[in-house]
Amino acid sequence: MTAAERIERRTRVIEGVAPDAIPYDELMAAQLPTILRGVARDWPLVRAGLRSAEDAIAQIERFDVERPVVCFTGAPEIGGRFFYNDEVSGFNFEGARVGLKETLARVATHLADADPPSFYIGSTDLDLYLPGFRAENDLALNHPMFTANPPLASIWIGNRTTATAHYDMSHNLAVCAVGRRRFTLFPPDQVANLYPGPLEPTPGGQVVSMVDFAAPDFGAHPDFRQAIASAEVAELEPGDLLFYPALWWHHVEALAPFNVLVNYWWNTSPAFMDTPQNTLLHALLSLRDRPAPEKEAWRALFDYYVFGPADRAGAHLPEHARGALGTLDEMAARRLRGLLLQKLNR
Repeated sequence: MTAAERIERRTRVIEGVAPDAIPYDELMAAQLPTILRGVARDWPLVRAGLRSAEDAIAQIERFDVERPVVCFTGAPEIGGRFFYNDEVSGFNFEGARVGLKETLARVATHLADADPPSFYIGSTDLDLYLPGFRAENDLALNHPMFTANPPLASIWIGNRTTATAHYDMSHNLAVCAVGRRRFTLFPPDQVANLYPGPLEPTPGGQVVSMVDFAAPDFGAHPDFRQAIASAEVAELEPGDLLFYPALWWHHVEALAPFNVLVNYWWNTSPAFMDTPQNTLLHALLSLRDRPAPEKEAWRALFDYYVFGPADRAGAHLPEHARGALGTLDEMAARRLRGLLLQKLNR
């Protein structure tokens, strides 16, 4: 029994949303995965895919400017699961820069195969590689939060493939444009129960779960049962939109012989802020292996300076004396980054 088959909770669904009336305020306030049924059903690509995979491929090729894309290819034996090799010393697939039309032709050749090779083009910038696509196929990004933080629009293309559970540092709007997709979603607090793999190298740039969701080994990963108890499943048909917040783990299965997903990543934090992933790496260097009493003391300090209210640590100081404890703006971030670089380069 696969992980998805063991999960009872289904992602909440909102029906009848007009394409120009996506409830962004509600989505951001709830901070829960949500399916908006059929929001993109009128996209030309969605309509083409409902006719045939060949029609969908022809739609995509209209916008190709022949800039090579990165395509991952795996043997039929991997079953579409792009992952590590058995020794976790490398990967079970190969990546190469190839022409988009060439890759689409290879996918088309194997549409009827019961056990085809696996082809996967991931996170490809739409505006750069398929200019003009969004003039016909796009979401209404008509909320003020997108003015300061324009989303990155990307396309994902392949046959029956699996992106192993991982998290992203951005909020996500994912449109199932062609084929069908199943997302298995876990809240951020399930990290330990998902048995994360190496920080690097990773199959796709982000840390992935080491659990085989198609055949979980509960002897090796007993706490995965707790992850399943907290998980939910989102089944997407062509034209459906899935929202999920930053840092939610998501395991993504493409279920048809040809599948296309269009997604929009964005953050609401100012661009001058550094990524917390760098903070995590530095914490491994500076904190993880200290004695337990010291780590508990540092936990209290981090709660005070970082995880509590942003203005608490400097509130009792005169404004001119707050320094790094004051309001963080672009200039303050630049000074803080310079101080940090100076200390790291000691």
